[in-house]
Parts: sequence; structure tokens; C-alpha cells
Amino acid sequence: MNLLENGLVEKFIFKTENKKRLVIGNIPKDYPVYRIRLDKLFYNDQNDRISTWISEYKLKNNIDKIDYSDRESYNKIIHGFITDSNSDAMKKTQQNIEAIGQIEAGVVLADGRIIDGNRRFTCLRNIQEKNKEVQYFEAVILDYSIEHNEKQIKMLELMLQHGVDEKVGYSPIERLVGIYHDIVETKLLTIAEYAKSINDTEKNIAMEVEKAKLLAEFLEFINADKQFHLARDLELVDPLKELHSMLKKINDEETKDDLKNAVFSQFICKPVGDLTRYTRKIKDIANNPKHLKDYLEEQLPIVEKVCDNLEEVDQLTDKKIGEIGENKEIKEDFSRITEKYVSRVAGDITRNAPLRSVEKACNALDEIDLRILHKLKDEQIEDLTEKISTLEKILQKVKEEISGLQI
Repeated sequence: MNLLENGLVEKFIFKTENKKRLVIGNIPKDYPVYRIRLDKLFYNDQNDRISTWISEYKLKNNIDKIDYSDRESYNKIIHGFITDSNSDAMKKTQQNIEAIGQIEAGVVLADGRIIDGNRRFTCLRNIQEKNKEVQYFEAVILDYSIEHNEKQIKMLELMLQHGVDEKVGYSPIERLVGIYHDIVETKLLTIAEYAKSINDTEKNIAMEVEKAKLLAEFLEFINADKQFHLARDLELVDPLKELHSMLKKINDEETKDDLKNAVFSQFICKPVGDLTRYTRKIKDIANNPKHLKDYLEEQLPIVEKVCDNLEEVDQLTDKKIGEIGENKEIKEDFSRITEKYVSRVAGDITRNAPLRSVEKACNALDEIDLRILHKLKDEQIEDLTEKISTLEKILQKVKEEISGLQI
């Protein structure tokens, strides 16, 4: 079925007076907006916003692709994902549509696939079910197929969903999964193309790619390759950000791998309630090369216990992760060692404070331009002489204290 070929004749679509400007292939153009009966439309299962929900469904049902030959059954499945992904946003959008109607037109392909407007479509489905009245989705209809225009359609989808047309942002984990799929896995888009599509810098997207790869590494570590829904439920975005930050400062690859394994294991076990704050404590240790090696050596036996527990699981699920993570002995060991080294790092900082203060003072004094002294007024010279005298007394006290400590 082609909406443009059949819809007007069979009267399940109606052309409106409205237009919507799209930029496709770098060409801006105003496209007509149509009112389309809901039963002629279907969700886009390649929508990044629900990528973790799609992957979870495929895994549980042992399928590679969700069959959409039965449109209504297919739509019910995706409808649930859209609702669960952000129920609060759904309620607000639906209330708004019920009050004043659909304001922003969506974008659909000629076969009925929705490229932009999945949430609005879901709300209209809810309203239709509630009021028992036929509803229409307003959208531009593009005479494209996703099979032959995949890159172009993906870039358009990103532009629309990250731009002014979509006020509700991606969940951070779905964004990382989308980046991993589009740039790393399928190589559908380059970093430059992705950045252009969402009006961001290549530097920022390159950093997001690194985080997405780190997320994939975590899933490989727990023997759950590409099961991104597990990372969603563990709420790992901010802890991953902290881990990524500390890894950037380490040059030795072996140390990097050991640190990743130690932190990945603690992602599973969550030794304390706030995983992000806890990971920042590890970051403080990682920033101190003097203690990092010893810290990782002490963590190694516990990491091996976690790996052994993971090896015993045939199919990792949220429940299994919870069982592994609730091992009280492992949680306490992780936390105890981390706190021990946090204290050592803090002690070093305290002990080094006098040296840092003297270094700052030396640097400040070294920056004085001696030529300016000849231009000072008498009052300024007196003030400066007094301060220098005070400084000399302070230095004398410090020297006497140090002299008494030397062996």
C-alpha cells in the first residue's frame, strides 16, 4: 500500500492547508501535511528512543526482527515500549493533544512507517481507544522506502528528534545505544554525519562513541553481549561517564584493562547506594598512580569472584544480576578496599598541602615584575616592605619547624 497513491482515493488520508519544512539531502523544502487515519500507520522499530526495549523483546522471544505483517499486533507491542520508555512525558503530551489538538506535524513514509511523531501517534491511539472516535495523525508523507533511503531517513529522523520538533530528549542510555548502532555496529553514519544531523560537534559525538563502546565492553564483560536493556535498568550512564574520564588519563593498556574490570564488577555489585558517587571515589584513586596499582591488586581476587559467578549463569537477566549484586561479602570487600585507598589518597593530599602552598607562593612571587618597583609611591613601598617582613617571619617559623623534624 502507498499512502499517496491509495489514501486520497480511498479517503483514509486528507490533504490539509498546512506545510512543514524539511531539509533532505541538504535541500530545504516545504512539504504538504496530510491527515492520516491511524489504522494505516505503523511504528518505526528502528527508532533509537526505544532501541533497548526492542533488543530486550527480540532476546526474550529469540527473534531477529519483529514481524509487522499484522500491523495492529505489531503496533500494540511498540505502543507498550513507547509508553514505558517515558510515561510522564506521554501523559503530558496526551493532555495537550486532548486540549488543543496535534500542533506539530509528524513525518511518515509512503508505506505508513512513522519516522517522526511516535509519541504523538501513541497519544492519538490512546484517545481513539478512550473516546471510541476515529482519530487522524497529521504528517508529511515522504515517497521513500526505508530499504533504499536508509541513511537519508536516519539523518532526517535524528534531525527531527533532536531538534525543535521534539521537546522531550532521548534517555541517555538510548542515545548511547543509538550511536553505537548507527556509527559503530552498522556504520550507517560517520561521526561527521551524525554530528551534522543533530547539530552537535564532531568532538562531542566522538566522545559519545567512546562511551558507547565502553558500554558495549561492559556488556561483553558480564557475558551479555549487546543486551543494552540491562545497562538501562542498572542506570549506568553517569557511572560510565566517570569511568570514561578516569581511563582517558591512563596510558598503560594493562592498567586500563584492570581498572575497567574492577569498575565493571562494582557496577554489577553496587557496593553502596549511589553508584555515581561511589565511582567518583574510585576516580580519586585512579588519579593517584602511587596508589592505583596497589588498589587494583587488592581488588583482583574479588573481581575474579564476580567473574566466576557470572560464568555460572547461562542467561543473564535483571534478576540474575540482582542475585550476583546482593552478595553481601563481595559488596563489603569492594567497599572496604575502596574506602581504604580513598583515605590514603586523602592523607597524601593533606600531607602534600604545605608543599603545594609553598609552590604557589613561589610562583606568585616569581611573577612580580621588578621593574614596577621603581614606579611605586612611598606609601606602596612601605606597605610592600611590611608584607615582606611578615612573609620572612612566616618562612622563618616554617624553617625552624622543619629543622626540628629532620633526622
